[in-house]
Amino acid sequence: MTLSLDYAALSDVGRVRRNNEDSAYAGPNLLLLADGMGGAAAGEVASAAAVQVIRKLDKPGISGEDMIEALAGAVHRANERLSELVEEDPEREGMGSTVTALMFDGQQLGMAHLGDSRAYRMRDGLLYQLSHDHTFVQSLVDEGRISKEEAFTHPHRNLILRVLDGRPDSDPDLEILDVRAGDRLMLCSDGLPDYVSDEVIAASMAGGTPDSVVVELITHALEAGSNDNVTCVVADVVETQPSSGTNAQLVGAAAELAQGGTGRGEPTVVVPGGHGHGGGHGHGGALDPEELRYAPRAPKRFPWLRRIAVVVVLLGLILGGGWFAYSWTQNQYYVGTDGDYVAIFKGMDEDIPGLTLSKVYEKQALQVDKLPTYSREQVESNIQADDLPGARTIVSELQRAADECAKPKPTPTPKPSTPVPSKPVTSAPPATVKPPTTTPTTSPSPGAVNPDDCDGVR
Repeated sequence: MTLSLDYAALSDVGRVRRNNEDSAYAGPNLLLLADGMGGAAAGEVASAAAVQVIRKLDKPGISGEDMIEALAGAVHRANERLSELVEEDPEREGMGSTVTALMFDGQQLGMAHLGDSRAYRMRDGLLYQLSHDHTFVQSLVDEGRISKEEAFTHPHRNLILRVLDGRPDSDPDLEILDVRAGDRLMLCSDGLPDYVSDEVIAASMAGGTPDSVVVELITHALEAGSNDNVTCVVADVVETQPSSGTNAQLVGAAAELAQGGTGRGEPTVVVPGGHGHGGGHGHGGALDPEELRYAPRAPKRFPWLRRIAVVVVLLGLILGGGWFAYSWTQNQYYVGTDGDYVAIFKGMDEDIPGLTLSKVYEKQALQVDKLPTYSREQVESNIQADDLPGARTIVSELQRAADECAKPKPTPTPKPSTPVPSKPVTSAPPATVKPPTTTPTTSPSPGAVNPDDCDGVR
């Protein structure tokens, strides 16, 4: 059985603010809400941009686990769009937006959530929160340090920890949810649950049509003194054709900016007797709470200068490391061959394209052909030295080996043979056999001469 959504969306700027930073969208296959933040840093631009990118998922043909992949990709693209907007106008640095989206395939829901906007489901008269707030006070509740009731009145209840802000770490929560006919779904910005209790929300959700419910919920928030924008999206899961039709609904900043409305927005202004804190910048009042929602992320000035500085530092580290490594190689010595002669080389015997790491430091008068076989093979393979005196000591040992091989070999004088008288063979007592003794052997030094090696001297 294929189900459908009967939906309604409504957004109110509230009684305090002059610009709406909330954006919402409702369509046959997608319910979406984004709450912009950053005050004068264009929160409405952030929420509108997020909605305009993610709303493209409102189309049939995506179902099951594919909804999760589609939602993750759309949120990632929205995050990239926010990064582009900051690049275009550095004064937007610091803006951000929550994202809560429910994708519908006719049988189940795919949810993506980032921030403190909320998703609810009413089933069999019970209200259940589908999303999990990414806020400071919610982390205190999760750790058991405060109760849910204390979180409702906590002075830092608006401090958000995760948000869509153009940075690479903006990953949403993703989940597949079951749905059935008779369920009622609701998305809202924090302007509602921060001022209206779950009991009041549940009472409003229990009856009426989606259109009447969104009006009633926003009215409750305004009457409770909400000093924020308030936005709600309500949808009933039905088996029949939806009475709302299949036309998409776009509300809040996304709709106003699409019509050339709010533009870059104005500073928040608090009406006398309101419940807000302070006014806009330049009036000596306290900071707008919206600008503190994901503090302490101070706006960065001249981001391009920062990036150039980072590149310069990285290049400096690379060049400095390379120079240090090259300097180290030039303090190394080894003994090798330069043509037909033994030579002391300075550097490392390594081949790197375009770079010479060694050169002849001292050429010796010792010819390679005058060395015994073993010493000659050592020199031709290069003999590493600890330092320059060590290299000269190796050359001295090689010279001594060459001198040993250069000495004339004595001619042995033959001796006259003397007949040996035969002796009677007698049985000898058995000899006591002693185990052979072994003598440890070591590799010969460059100057050690084995007489047989001198046969190779040319």
